[in-house]
Amino acid sequence: MGRILPHRPIPVTRTLRQLGADIRSARIRRSLRAAVVAERAQISPPTLLRVERGDAGVSLGIYATVLWVLGLIDPLAQVAAPTGDLIGQALDQERLPQRVRTRRRPVPE
Repeated sequence: MGRILPHRPIPVTRTLRQLGADIRSARIRRSLRAAVVAERAQISPPTLLRVERGDAGVSLGIYATVLWVLGLIDPLAQVAAPTGDLIGQALDQERLPQRVRTRRRPVPE
């Protein structure tokens, strides 16, 4: 019996396909053959082909390794960084108290 593949949102599928196309483009710009990149990433050439197609079944670790081989790993570390999370920052701002009250000290007589 075959595997049942989960439904993925269209934006996820498009983003993975674009990532795969960008990885392929980066490999070609560097004049690297697919076999060389696959060997350096310690994956099979068919797996690299799946990466370059944006296959969602390939693990994130393999995508990260291929990006490392191409010298493109640094931007991956910033994908979910708090500094770029504008929605998270806005939610944090909403949770802050609107007004901070200080207690008055009794005036000494």
